[in-house]
Amino acid sequence: MNPQDGLWKQIEAYRRMTPQRRLQISFELYEMTKAIVRQGVKSQHADWNALQIDEEVLRRFRLGAGIP
Repeated sequence: MNPQDGLWKQIEAYRRMTPQRRLQISFELYEMTKAIVRQGVKSQHADWNALQIDEEVLRRFRLGAGIP
């Protein structure tokens, strides 16, 4: 299977899901992404406390969304 075929299979699978399930998946992906970014910040700044790490994670998410 090539990447384009895989993409279409994924789209078809999402279309078969209920809106509630798709929303649940989006929240799960957000939380997973946030955890990965948090771990990255934590490893880059081992001396930072939890508040500093959380603020940097939020800053990066805002940056990614185009929010200064």
